[in-house]
Amino acid sequence: MSSRSRPSVHPFDVEVPQLREEAAVNNGDPNGDTVIMKDVQGMPGTPAGLALRLSQFAFAAVSVAVMAATSDFPSVTAFRYLVAALSLQCLWSLSLAIVDVYALLVKRCLRNSIVLGFFTIGDGITSTLTFAAACASAGITVLISSDFNNCAQNHCTRFETSTAMAFVSWFLVYPSFFLNFWSLASRS
Repeated sequence: MSSRSRPSVHPFDVEVPQLREEAAVNNGDPNGDTVIMKDVQGMPGTPAGLALRLSQFAFAAVSVAVMAATSDFPSVTAFRYLVAALSLQCLWSLSLAIVDVYALLVKRCLRNSIVLGFFTIGDGITSTLTFAAACASAGITVLISSDFNNCAQNHCTRFETSTAMAFVSWFLVYPSFFLNFWSLASRS
């Protein structure tokens, strides 16, 4: 037994995320064709995940642009809520698309439980807000067009288009939320 003391904190024992190829080689695959956890397309850091994020952004942006192009949308609270919720959806989807591009360029896995938890909670919140706003706007649009028969004075076609784009944006957020949630739950 030596009289040397050992430090209790090892600053160089920090686990560094590995490249996908390095992780595969370190796990016995000399070609680097496999990874620790299978990349399910649509998950963060995959090409399909990037496509989902860009599609979410595009449909939310179209919905906001169409609604904002009408002059009388601020007079209805549901339409203002739709613009606010989908503006948040645009920012969220664009931010995560940038993260996906970075992960694809540097070939990093986004399987960290903290990152997945953040993505899951964010997707859950934005999808709930988007769905609620789309439903409220759809109700008001039906009220104006069918019940009041007042499409001559209002922009019913624009309201319907914006609401439809909001539903499509929500429909595209839903798989992102469930894939992140599934991945987070399967880690435990």
